[in-house]
Amino acid sequence: MAFTSLNFLIFALATVILYYIIPVNFRWVVLLAASYAFYLISSPKTFVFVLLTTVITYLGGLYIGNCNAGHKAYMDEHKAEMSREEKKAAKAASQSRKRKMVALILILNFGVLAVLKYFRYYLQAAGIFDAGELLIPLGISFYTFQSAAYIFDLYRNKIEPDRNIAKFALFTAFFPQIIQGPISRHDQLAHQLYEGHRFDYSNLTRGAQLILWGFFKKLVIADRVAILCSEVFDNYTEYTGGAVFVALLFYTIQIYADFSGGIDIARGVAQCMGIEMTHNFMRPYFSHNLSEFWNRWHISLSHWCRDYIFYPVAMSKFFGKLGKSLRNVFGDRIGKLFPVIVAQYCTFITIGLWHGAEFKYVAYGLYNGTVIVLGLLCEPLLKAAMEKLHIKAESKAWKLFQIIRTFFIVVCGRIFPKAASFGVAISMFFSMFRLNHGVPFSETVMSLGLTGADFLIILVCCIIWFAVSLIQEKDMRLNGGDGNKGFRQMLDEKPLPLRWAILLAAFALILSLGIYGPGYDAAAFIYRGF
Repeated sequence: MAFTSLNFLIFALATVILYYIIPVNFRWVVLLAASYAFYLISSPKTFVFVLLTTVITYLGGLYIGNCNAGHKAYMDEHKAEMSREEKKAAKAASQSRKRKMVALILILNFGVLAVLKYFRYYLQAAGIFDAGELLIPLGISFYTFQSAAYIFDLYRNKIEPDRNIAKFALFTAFFPQIIQGPISRHDQLAHQLYEGHRFDYSNLTRGAQLILWGFFKKLVIADRVAILCSEVFDNYTEYTGGAVFVALLFYTIQIYADFSGGIDIARGVAQCMGIEMTHNFMRPYFSHNLSEFWNRWHISLSHWCRDYIFYPVAMSKFFGKLGKSLRNVFGDRIGKLFPVIVAQYCTFITIGLWHGAEFKYVAYGLYNGTVIVLGLLCEPLLKAAMEKLHIKAESKAWKLFQIIRTFFIVVCGRIFPKAASFGVAISMFFSMFRLNHGVPFSETVMSLGLTGADFLIILVCCIIWFAVSLIQEKDMRLNGGDGNKGFRQMLDEKPLPLRWAILLAAFALILSLGIYGPGYDAAAFIYRGF
């Protein structure tokens, strides 16, 4: 059941109505029933895998929570009579038990993910089974990573375990987020799902605004741009030069409009019921460097990798000692940066593998990690060059250059996940520097499946999107936070008739300019398969 389908809108509307009809204490039951119904309708053959992850994580979480509570109770009772060594031994014993359980849960949950998503074709090549017999469960990467975050936070004693398996099942499978995220944390989302919310007109209107905004980005921009992208990438041997670069540039627009549009629809449905899901985008194409880009793009995945991969690796004693030993060979600065460099590569290889098992995804992670590492290594040289050239770091011209530079780096990197394979990605990249056999550039672009009217629509809609983003960015600079409330707050301050006129105009725009009809695959969200 795709987010952009009429069936989904009816399903979401029915869920919201039932949510507010049922008594507050039982509204979480409506969400659980709706979430399981959504999954059974969308992917009935893989529903068992969601249940499996839920049960494994719930039982393991109870064990870890009981270890935390048991250790605390024991220490409260005996710490006065215990020596320092005995306290350390008691803590080490508790940590050891928890580590074994964490390892078991991760092996089971990520083992299922690995077999179904990553190793299926290798197992088929070995003759173990036919890969076509196993379907990839809907949203498996999202709910597996979310469950892992819950276990990690329990291990660190940051949260209390869920004692009600039905409520935990809702946290794992909440239907707006299960298709393409965001990857939520238990302490941010769970209590909102369980407590029930009373009807609030502003939640309903703001949720509807987000849904419309998501439909606008997905149907009017992303699906129109996808026509050109598919033409070039599916027939890559026929195109060279500017046509390849235009397709890559358009894909950079497509993936942002597609993914963020889906997230807006998900967050909008949740907000209609008073549930605030975490942001997943914060105008990433305004970033001044690639590190900032990844703090603004797919934020929930980036922060997951930061908290559970980057920090543990960068702060580990092993890599810290190894870095100290390298100072004598490469100098103090490289020795200090070594744990950070290793952590960066571990982080971005994980991000690459999260997208898929093929080497092109690993290359995508290595590309991003290498650019960031080179930025760290070359930072002193850049500062020296800026001083010599009298470039002020705070000048508007320099900041604009940084944004354009970062955007170009991002555009080039997009070729890896979009191309059919790593080899094709390299071939297409170098083909951008070859002339298209003397064919005029304008004629080539106009033969890629879009009309002049389509290009005009894309241009106007991107200008609208850019203007809204500028308002949000300005709000962030002036008022702090993420800036996402800037435009919506400005809209709320307008007279009610004008607000409704804007919303109706947006609705009419989507109906008249959206890409759908015969042959259109409404389920084709780029991140739906992850």
